[in-house]
Amino acid sequence: MKNVMLSLFAGFGAFVAIALLSIFDASFQDVVLLMAPFGATTVLVFGVPQSPLAQPKNVIIGHLITAFIGVFFVQFFTVTPVSMALATGLAVSAMLITKTTHPPAGANPLLIMLSGQSWMFLLTPVLTGAIAIVLIGRLMMNIQRKWAD
Repeated sequence: MKNVMLSLFAGFGAFVAIALLSIFDASFQDVVLLMAPFGATTVLVFGVPQSPLAQPKNVIIGHLITAFIGVFFVQFFTVTPVSMALATGLAVSAMLITKTTHPPAGANPLLIMLSGQSWMFLLTPVLTGAIAIVLIGRLMMNIQRKWAD
């Protein structure tokens, strides 16, 4: 029964994070706060919060590094199957080298290159969304700890 409750609480945390980002995304015309990899990020942050892959540094820096690589490739290279593969490979290596591995962020170069994003994408949705998910994750962990006591 405890596992069911923890699973439901994790799902609720993911709901809250994505709902808040979605509401703000819909409220501001020139601001994007959602991207598909955030769905996978919530699985880690709320489902397995103790995992090294779900830690704030990994979530925020992992998303930023890989998004930077994606935007860099959009700005300075032609988007081709080979350039998308190279950007993804570099993103994986960069996360591993910096010890900021966050698997959902591995999708960022593909997302960014396929949609032709600019440098602003690093601020919104990447940085803003990643920080929001981490903060909501911490809040939910604190609530869960108090609830468990």
